Formats: sequence, C-alpha cells, structure tokens
Amino acid sequence: MKYTETKLSGCFILEPAVFEDERGYFFESYNENKLAEILGHNPHFVQDNQSKSQFGVVRGLHMQAGEHAQAKLVRVLEGRVLDVAVDVRPNSPTYGQHVAVELSAENKKQMFIPKGFLHGFSVLSEQAVFSYKCDNTYHKEAEDGVHPLDPQLAIDWRIPVDQMILSQKDKEAQNFTALYNKLK
Repeated sequence: MKYTETKLSGCFILEPAVFEDERGYFFESYNENKLAEILGHNPHFVQDNQSKSQFGVVRGLHMQAGEHAQAKLVRVLEGRVLDVAVDVRPNSPTYGQHVAVELSAENKKQMFIPKGFLHGFSVLSEQAVFSYKCDNTYHKEAEDGVHPLDPQLAIDWRIPVDQMILSQKDKEAQNFTALYNKLK
C-alpha cells in the first residue's frame, strides 16, 4: 500500500496495491496492522457507514466533538467525489486549512481523517456510493459542523453553486468563526 501524509498532520491518502487480470481486480481495502503501522496507532474502527448521492450533492462539513470525536477511513465504491478535510484542532499549526482529494471507484484511493477535523465531500459523477469506517459511534449531541460555502474556508467543491444540493441542516450550519469560538 502506498501512502502519503497531506499538508495536514495525521491526514493521509492511501493507495492500495491493485491486482488486475481478465477476471477483474482484487485489492485489500483495509488491514488493521498496516494502517496502525502507517499511523503509529490503531484507530480501532467500530462503525461502518455508506451513503449514495447524485451529482451536485455536497455533504458536510461535519464532525463529532469532545469524547465522541471520530477518526474516519473513507473511500468511494461507485462514481467519484471530491473529499475534503478541514483541520479544527485548536492548537494545530494548520488550523483552518483544508485538503481536498478526488476519490473514485476507478482510482481506489482512500483518505484517513483523524479526530479533530471537519469532513465533507461533493459528488462529481452522476452518482456516487461513499463508504467510511469510524473509530467512534455516532452521538447526535456531539455533532457539529460548518456551512460548506463559508468564505473563510474558501473550498472549491468543483460544482457550480447553482447546481449544489445541500441538506437543510447544512444550509443552516454555522460559520467557521462560530465553531472556532466553541472549540477554543
């Protein structure tokens, strides 16, 4: 497995070795020991989630705070997305910075997002099936987030604004400054 740490400490892009022949392909999408070796710790995933979305959907920016914070290992099973992680660890030198990577069924890349990050993605294909493992279970009371179009973050979701599809929750999400004031 090839891996690259992004400009945000602890956030990695993982590229599995893919074996292809006339029958199709095989790759190892998860190996606890290999991931622990890359990260220097074992995130011990306890929850698996999957979503299906159409072109233009932007999901996020979401996080779980406090003792319910989650690290995630994400990948795309069908289609392609722009996956985004924003560092909101209060004392981090990259606080407020983001990284974006295209994940697709074709490139089979994955992203590991550590605790203390906002996370979201936009669907760039006609539809996409997105899968993610979490190292902590979901708790509604710990949920937090930021509006995906917050100008302070200036994320290029690679979708025209007039074609974006946001949930009501994301449309009403707070701005980045309000989250900062909660976390400091």
